[in-house]
Amino acid sequence: MRFEYDEFKIIEKSLDKDQMRLSESIMSIGNEYMGMRGNFEEFYSGDSLEGTYVGGVWFPDKTRVGWWKNGYPDYFGKMINSPNFTGIGLQIDGMDLDLNKENLIDYYRELDMKTGLLTRKFTIDRDGAKFEIGVKRFVSIAKREICAISYTIKSLDKDAKIVFSPSINADVRNEDSNYDEKFWQVIDKSLACDRGYMVSKTIDNPFGVDRFSLAHYMNVKLDGDYKNLETSRLEEDEAISLAYSLDLEKGSEVSLYKTIAVTTSRDYKEEDLVNKAELVLEEAVGQGFDSLLKDHQDLWAKRWKMADVIIKGDVKLQQAIRYNIFQLFSTYYGDDMRLNVGPKGFTGEKYGGATYWDTEAYIVPMYLSVAPQSVTKNLLMYRYKQLDQAYENARKQGLKGALYPMVTFTGIECHNEWEITFEEIHRNGAIAYAIYNYSTYTGDYDYVRDYGLDVLVGISRFWADRVHYNKKKDVYMIHGVTGPNEYENNINNNWYTNTLAAWTLEFTSSMLKKYENRKEDLAVTADELDKWKDIIDKMYYPFDEELGVFVQHDTFLDKDLMKVEDLDPSNLPLNKNWSWDRILRSCFIKQADVLQGIYMFSDRYSNIEKKKNYEFYEPMTVHESSLSACIHSILACEIGLGDKAVNMYERTARLDLDNYNSDTDDGLHITSMSGSWLSVVQGFAGMRTAQEVLSFRPIVPKGWEGYSFNINYRDRLINVDVSKEDIVFKLIEGDRLDMKVYSETISLDGEYTVKLKNN
Repeated sequence: MRFEYDEFKIIEKSLDKDQMRLSESIMSIGNEYMGMRGNFEEFYSGDSLEGTYVGGVWFPDKTRVGWWKNGYPDYFGKMINSPNFTGIGLQIDGMDLDLNKENLIDYYRELDMKTGLLTRKFTIDRDGAKFEIGVKRFVSIAKREICAISYTIKSLDKDAKIVFSPSINADVRNEDSNYDEKFWQVIDKSLACDRGYMVSKTIDNPFGVDRFSLAHYMNVKLDGDYKNLETSRLEEDEAISLAYSLDLEKGSEVSLYKTIAVTTSRDYKEEDLVNKAELVLEEAVGQGFDSLLKDHQDLWAKRWKMADVIIKGDVKLQQAIRYNIFQLFSTYYGDDMRLNVGPKGFTGEKYGGATYWDTEAYIVPMYLSVAPQSVTKNLLMYRYKQLDQAYENARKQGLKGALYPMVTFTGIECHNEWEITFEEIHRNGAIAYAIYNYSTYTGDYDYVRDYGLDVLVGISRFWADRVHYNKKKDVYMIHGVTGPNEYENNINNNWYTNTLAAWTLEFTSSMLKKYENRKEDLAVTADELDKWKDIIDKMYYPFDEELGVFVQHDTFLDKDLMKVEDLDPSNLPLNKNWSWDRILRSCFIKQADVLQGIYMFSDRYSNIEKKKNYEFYEPMTVHESSLSACIHSILACEIGLGDKAVNMYERTARLDLDNYNSDTDDGLHITSMSGSWLSVVQGFAGMRTAQEVLSFRPIVPKGWEGYSFNINYRDRLINVDVSKEDIVFKLIEGDRLDMKVYSETISLDGEYTVKLKNN
C-alpha cells in the first residue's frame, strides 16, 4: 500500500525515491486559477517531474509529424509549465538540503482534502545532528491569485547556520515539448527588501496566437528564535532569489512565510501586471498566513457540505471518492467560463489540451448535481462561444456544419493524431448530449432556446453532411471513424457514432419544433428538416441476430474473439506491451463503446438488451482508458451484477491512488474522476432524470454498510441516505418534489423513508 487509508487525508509515511513522480502527482493541489504537482520547495537532485500551471495559459507547440496531410492542425496546443514560484532553498551549515541524499529519520506528508492543505514533516540526521523541518502549502480558493507557504526548521542537537533562499525561476521546460524548446522569456524582474517580482512572457510563435504574460510577486517574512540575520539578493537571467542567513541555536526554530501573487495577461494588460500583483500581495500579506488559510478552509467546508459522498464501512473507498471530488474541484469550479476541465488538470502536462469530450460525457452529469447550476452552464457556454471555430474545423475537413475539436484551448483543433483528431468525431455528439442532459436535469430550456440551438443546428448540419447514403441497402452510413474504443481506427459504421448522430438530429429537430421562431434565425429550411428525418429513419445500426448484440462496427465480428482473462497477464497493459498494429487487429477494447451508448440512452434499452451486450463486450475490455470502468460499474448495477459493479467502482475510484494502469506518474486522470461519483449515484443509487422525472433504484453493495450523498436538483438540495434496510430522502432546501423510487411516485416534502429492495 503506497498511501495510508484515511477518510479525508492522503498520507505518505516514507519517501520512495523510485516512486517520486507518482507521489508528486497524487499530492497535487490547485484552485482552478492555478495549481501544481507535489514538488518539494527545496532542491531535489533525484528524478522528478516539475510542474506548475496557470489556468488558460498555453502555447502552440509546432506540430511534429512524419509527413503532412491536408487538414492537419498547424500546432499542438499545450498547457505549459509556468515559472516555478514555490522554490525555497535551504542550507544547513553550508550544505543544501536535498532529500535525495539526506539520512531521513522520519518522513510524513499529507494532503488534507477537507481543507485543501498540503503538509510535510521530516527529520534528517547529519552526523548525529538532527533537524526537524515542517512545510505547509495551499493555493487559496478564497483569493485565487495567492499561494501561501510556511517553511519551518528546528535544530534539535546543535547550533547551526541556516540560509533560506526563496526564489522565482523561469528556467523551466515541458518534457513533451516537440522540439525541446523553452516556452518562456523573462521581460522584467526586480528585487527589494523581503520581496521581488518577475514578469515572464511566452516566446513568439508563427501562428499568430496571442502570447501570454505572467507576473509572479513574492513577499517573505521570518518568525522565530534566530540571531545575526543577514540578507542578500541574487538576480540571474531567468531567476530571482532572496537569501536569509541566520544563526539558529540548539532547540530553537525559525519559520519562513512566502506569499506569492500570480497575475496574468488573461485578466490584465501586460503593463499593469506588476501593480495588480502587488495590490493582491499587499492584501494577502496584511491578512497573514493563518487568516488566509482559515478563509480557504471555510470555502472548502461549503463545497463539501453540498458535494460530499459518504460510504459506510469501507474507508478505502471512502478516501477514494473524496480524493476524486477534491481534485475535480481543485481543477474546475465554474468561476471562469473561459476555462474548462483539462484531462490532467494542474497535475501534469500529458495530453496537452484543455478540453476533450470527457467534459460533456463525464463531468457535466456530476457537476449538475454537486455544484451550483451556473457551473455547468458555464461549461456549455464555453462551447457556445467557440461555435465559429467549430464551423472552421468542419470547413478544413471539407464539411458543412460545426465540428467541435478533440483537443482545444480556443475552439480550434490543436491535436495531430489523425485517427483521433479527424476520425473520433463522436465527440460532436457528446456536446449535443450535454445540452440535452443540462436541460432535462435543470429544466432550463431558455438556455437551449437562446444558445443551445445554435450549437445543435451546427452539429446536426455536420452529421447530415458526414453521413453517406447507401442506395443498395437504402440506409445511411458513416465510414472512416474511430469510436470511443481507440484500439480500432478507420472503421465503418461504429454503432455508437451512428447512434449519436441520428439522436442528435432527432433532438435538434424536437427543439426546433419547440422553438419555431429560431428556425428563421438559423436559416433551417423544411427541406433540411426532411433530410434530417430521412437520416433518422434510415440510419444503419450494425446488429447480430444470433448473438442479440449491437455490433461495435461492421467487421468487429470477423476478428478472433477472445476474453481478456485468456491472455497471459504479462501482456497487460496492452498499450505498454503490444505494437499498435497488433492492438488494432485484436478484439480487445480499450473502453466502453457500444456500452457507452447504452449507458447514455439507458431508458431506450431493455435489461435483456443491456445484459446481452454487457456480457458480450465486457470480457473483451481491458479498461486501459480511465473513462471505462465507471460505465461498466453503472451498467452492472442495472443488470444485477453487484460484485462486478463493486470491482469496477473500485477500479475507477482508486485508479490513480493505486496506479492501476501504471500511468499516474505524469499526472492524474482528472476528467475520469467524476466516474467514482457517477458509479455511486447513477450506479448503486440508480439515479436517473429521463423524461424530466427524478428517480432512484438503490442497492447496497456487499461489504458496505450503506452510503449517502447530496444532489442539487432544480433549486432543491436533497440528501439521499441508503442503508441495508432503508432509503431516507431529506429535502434540505427548496419546495416539495414528486419523484420516483423503484418506479413508485413519492412526494418529498421534508423526510421520506422507503424500504430497500436490494438486488
